Amino acid sequence: MSFWGQLNLMDPASPVQSEMLLFQDHAMVLLIGIFTFVGFLGVKLAFNKFTSRNILEAQQLETIWTIVPALTLIWLALPSLRLLYLLDEQTNSGIILKSTAHQWYWSYEVPMSENVSFDSYMVPESDLNPGDYRLLEVDNRATLPYQMETTVITTSADVLHSFALPSMGLKMDAVPGRLNTMSMFIEKPGVYYGQCSEICGANHSFMPIVIEAISLSDFVKYLETAE
Repeated sequence: MSFWGQLNLMDPASPVQSEMLLFQDHAMVLLIGIFTFVGFLGVKLAFNKFTSRNILEAQQLETIWTIVPALTLIWLALPSLRLLYLLDEQTNSGIILKSTAHQWYWSYEVPMSENVSFDSYMVPESDLNPGDYRLLEVDNRATLPYQMETTVITTSADVLHSFALPSMGLKMDAVPGRLNTMSMFIEKPGVYYGQCSEICGANHSFMPIVIEAISLSDFVKYLETAE
């Protein structure tokens, strides 16, 4: 869960999000280095009143400032491609969560249990309990086991939506007439919050996503009680 004044990304709760944080740190090293070098040159040029024909027409310098940016782009692109392949990885998971977007709420189904099907609406501010998060709490949470590969399938019943769960590194579009799929691995128990990240209408900011991660044994009991 993010908090007021937070400068960095949310704490990861899945391996994919951990890799995203590592890539961000990797990219920040490069960006800070470029910013420092360009800033240094800018300050030097601002206070330098002399010119040199050897610098203005140096072919070796032109070669260097062509090769070095190319190498930095490769240094950035290789881990980026690795992360893209990790995001696209699809596992053979027996646990499936189907999420259908509506204006403006979510409907969830667990295909392995015919009776687990419900709608999830945002809790109005007047009905919040002490400690609840405003604009993020829902009346029915989607429940999943942790330490298990889970396949999340999303679609939409009306307009474009987007299923986004930052702490899981999960974000995919919910498109009418189309099923989009991503894999999710929850590392630890807890309650994880997300929102629709597509501008889908007037109440776009009022359709939160809440996933509650429990143990596998409790999840089996949850399915049994639902039946």
